[in-house]
Formats: sequence, structure tokens, C-alpha cells
Amino acid sequence: MSYKSIGLVFLLSIVKADMDMDMDEERPEFHPINAGSKSFHWILTLFILLILPSISTSLAMANRVHWSVFIQYICTAYSVVESLFLDFPDNVDNHENRTSKGTSWFLSILLGVTVFIGTLISGSNLVINRFYPHLSKQYNEYGLSYKLYKVLSFLVVLTGWVRVCMAPIALFGFCYGKHTGQCIAHGIMGSAFILYSFILSTVLVVPWIRKHQLQSTDSSKLQSQEFYDSTVMMIWGIVNTFTEHRWGREGWNMGDYQHTAMGIIWWGGGLLGMYLSRNNRRSFVPSLLLIFTGYSMSQHAQHLAISTNVHALFGIALMGAGAARIVEISFLLKDKACDPSGLILSFQYLPPFCLTLAGILFMGATEEQLQLVHDLGSDHSAYILVVSSAAFLIFLWIQLVLWYYLRLIGYDENGNLNDKLYQSIDPEEFELGELSEDDEHIETPSDEISRD
Repeated sequence: MSYKSIGLVFLLSIVKADMDMDMDEERPEFHPINAGSKSFHWILTLFILLILPSISTSLAMANRVHWSVFIQYICTAYSVVESLFLDFPDNVDNHENRTSKGTSWFLSILLGVTVFIGTLISGSNLVINRFYPHLSKQYNEYGLSYKLYKVLSFLVVLTGWVRVCMAPIALFGFCYGKHTGQCIAHGIMGSAFILYSFILSTVLVVPWIRKHQLQSTDSSKLQSQEFYDSTVMMIWGIVNTFTEHRWGREGWNMGDYQHTAMGIIWWGGGLLGMYLSRNNRRSFVPSLLLIFTGYSMSQHAQHLAISTNVHALFGIALMGAGAARIVEISFLLKDKACDPSGLILSFQYLPPFCLTLAGILFMGATEEQLQLVHDLGSDHSAYILVVSSAAFLIFLWIQLVLWYYLRLIGYDENGNLNDKLYQSIDPEEFELGELSEDDEHIETPSDEISRD
């Protein structure tokens, strides 16, 4: 046996011994208080404060205000009761942190305002209609109340997302002291990637957005998705450059270098992307920025091996989103807005899904979460499978919300009226069939298509 073979056997024996010691070491026991009731409370909150508001928002976007307000009544009642009587207490001092509780109260107030605006639109506000009828009429002029109601309904979904995500943080007692900043960064950036996935899914699934190039006679008045992406990345990069480090006031560390450099490449690449994607042209730049960002994140050194591996997969998912987006734009669509047939290619769902996966992985990669997973004796592979399962469910949720909206409008994903449900309805009659005489000024998606 050669010296190299002996050395290899010796090295493997050391690694095996370390693994055995790691598996046999005593780990702290974790006994959550009232785990069953807390889990049920969180699942109920997930359903009533996130899933139901999503359905309500789809109804609102389709001008089905009565049903939308009815669902929001349920959400408001539960949110108020939860704010008053139900908590997400941790195991340390058995109370919910102020940020989580404050989010609950903010959501209750936001839901109340949204319901109030909805009742003005639907005519079901008894107080205003009885004592101040002129205010209701003035409020509905020019369709401004509909637009405000839709915006508020969407904000309710975003706030519900924050509420649902903060509940486990409150339960486990995370994000105190020095961990606060990291939790905020992971929560904001991870949610931003999921929101970006929702935006790309909307552009892909909603037919009159996907087909705008095919239906428009003057494409110079439009801008491609990459122009808006590059603009947002440029703005975000400028903010990141000058907020991640206090220039001239403190010394530099490795984290400052990494995050500031990321901001610089985002505003630099964003400016280039805005130029290359002007006049409704497609561009590879936003996707390339995702690839650079994913690579940088995958190279971040972490204190725990499990954290390093989770960050590595997050980077791979983000690089996959960028690479898939380049393949979609340059090779599948050949710089067009959509396939010439107007149909959605199966590959086109991959970039937004990778963004969802990257976002949820980043949200689940905070130090305290991964330390808990390590202490419980799990490894990165099992944890990644669980988090990836959540990514599949979140992406399914996004697709179902968009599908439900299209079904309410009466279209399928190809941009045609659903023949099975609307065989006897003329398309023009259907557009205004659900609106009253006072609401005829409100534009429908098909009106926007025909005008383009």
C-alpha cells in the first residue's frame, strides 16, 4: 500500500470519527409549549389572513365587489379577535413580540378601511347611504373608488403575508438583539424574490399582458418587462450601495464589502439594462444580474456547515432563474413577447418557480433558524426538502390565484372566452354584463386589449 493510500485511509477514518461524534453528541431537547394549539392557530391564520384575502383580491380585480367585501368581513372579524385575544407567545416569557402584534393590529385597521371602501362601492354602507348619500355618489365618480379598493385589497394580501411569516418568528423567539438586522434583510429580500415571481407569473399567465406585442400596432409606446426590471434593480442598487455601510463613519468588514458590491453591480447593470431594453426590446441584463447575485450569495461564508449549504442552494436557485430566463428570452421566444401561437410554453414556468424557491430558501436561512435545525439533529438536505416543499405550495398558490381571476373575467389562459361556460354570451355583452349602469365607466381587460 502506498503512502498516498495510507494517508487517504487515515483521513477517511478521522472524518468518520468526527461524524460519529457529531451524531452521538447530546443535543438540547426542544419542547414547545402547547405545540398543537399553536400550530392550529398558525394554520387558521394562514387560511383566513392570507388565502382568503387572495381570493377576495381576485374577486375585487374582476369587479365582483359584493363577494369580495363579504370575504373581507370574515377576515376583518378574525383579525380583530386575534389582535385582542389570540397571541403567538414564545417559550421564554410567554408573550408575543411587539412587532408581530403591531402587524396584527395594522392588518385589522387596513382590513377595516378596505371593507369601508368596498361598502361604498357596492352600496351596502348603510350609514353613508342613509345620512350622506351625496358622498357615496361623489366617491364613485370616474371609477377612482374601484382603483383604490383594488390597491387596498392587494395591500391586505401583502400585509397578510408579513403576518403569517412573522408568527413563527414570534413563536420561537427569534430575531432579537444582534439578529434583528439579519432577519429583516432575509425577510425583505426573500419576499422580494417571491413578489418578483408573482409579477413574472402575472405577465406570463394573463393573456392580454402576454400578447401585448401581437395586439399592438405601435410597439414603440410600450416597454418590455426587462425595462421595468432593470429600472427597479437600478433603484434598489443605489439604495443598497449607500445604506449597507455608513461611508466615512465606520470601518469596513467582509459583510459591508459583499452587500455594497452587490448594490454597485445592480445599479450599474440596471442602467445598461434600461438602455438595451428601451423601445420594447428584450434584454438579458436583469437575468445576468440574478446570476451574479446568486453566485455571490452561494459564496458567502457562514458559521455553520448547514447554513453554508442552504445559502449555496439559494444561490444555485437564483442562478437557475437567471439562466432559465435567458434561455426563454433568447432561444425559445427569440426576443418576442410570447410564442407566436400565443400559448404558454411549459419551460416558461421555470424562471418564476426558481425565484420562488430562491426567495423561500433565503427567508429560511437565518442564523437562529438553522441553529435550531442543527441542534435538533437534522441536516441541510432534509431541511432543504421541507423548505422546497413550501416553495412548490407557494408557487401553486400564485398560479391558482391568477387562474381564478381569469376564470372570473371569463377567459382561459389562451386569452379566449370559456366556451363551456359562455357559449350563449356575446363577448361584448359579457364585458359589461356584471356591471351596473353606474359602473359602465370601469374598463375591463378586453377593453384595454381592443384599445391597444
